[in-house]
This record gives sequence, C-alpha cells and structure tokens, in this order.
Amino acid sequence: MSTYTQLLYHIIFSTHQRKPTLSENGRSELFAFIFGLLKNKNCHLYRINGMEDHLHIFTHIHPTIAVSSLIKDIKLATSNMIKRNGLFNHFEGWQKGYGAFTVNYSSKDNLIEYIKNQQEHHQKVDFLDEYKKILEENGIEFDKKYLL
Repeated sequence: MSTYTQLLYHIIFSTHQRKPTLSENGRSELFAFIFGLLKNKNCHLYRINGMEDHLHIFTHIHPTIAVSSLIKDIKLATSNMIKRNGLFNHFEGWQKGYGAFTVNYSSKDNLIEYIKNQQEHHQKVDFLDEYKKILEENGIEFDKKYLL
C-alpha cells in the first residue's frame, strides 16, 4: 500500500516587531527564494504573498518534514539571503513566533485568492486585526500581550 497525504498549511509570520521593512520592490525576489526552498524540501507552494510587515505562505508540506523545522529553515535562510543581498535595507529579522494552520483541500481556492489579494485586503484591515481573526477562526485562544 502506498502512502497518501495532503498536508496543507497556511503559514503566517511577521518581521521583527512588525516593522514595515519588506519593500514591495524586493518581495518578488524573496518569494522566489522561498519557492526554491520549499521545492528543495519536496513541498508544493500554492501561493505566497505579503506586505511590508508579514508573509502568508500556503503550501503542501512533505510528510517527512515537521512544520516547526520548515518555518525555522525558511526564516534562517531568508534572513541570510536578505542580508547577503542587501534586499531590504532596514530588515532586522523575523518575529520569534509564527502561525501555522491546517487547511481543508476544499478551501484551497479561497485561500489562494485571499493570499493573492493581500494588498487590497490590507487597505481595509491591518495585520494585527487580520491575525487575531485568523486565530479566532481556528479556535486558538491567545493572550493579546503576546501579539504586541
């Protein structure tokens, strides 16, 4: 018998202290780099996008990879690449934590559209309110002091 998996994750993390350091003109290079990282780990990237202060990654994760290890690898590798290439002048690193939420396959297309339209979405809602809503939708209790 073969092994079949569909391990879809919506991953969100922000810049250190949510500083708006990810300028639009460098994001495509950052996204391409993350795509390559995921591909090398046998993960399938469905969509990536972000704003000046955070990223959304929607990916299938290979069953041999722990989510926490993948996110750690993404953060370390992108921090090094950003600094090495001088991609974002005021980038100081990523926040310590992250959000990782499983996604039902039937919700895949809606999430792809949501991530694709981040620029329009954030004209109405800031990142902190968006993140609180996602935590609540996923039934996650949180202490607001850790979101500051």
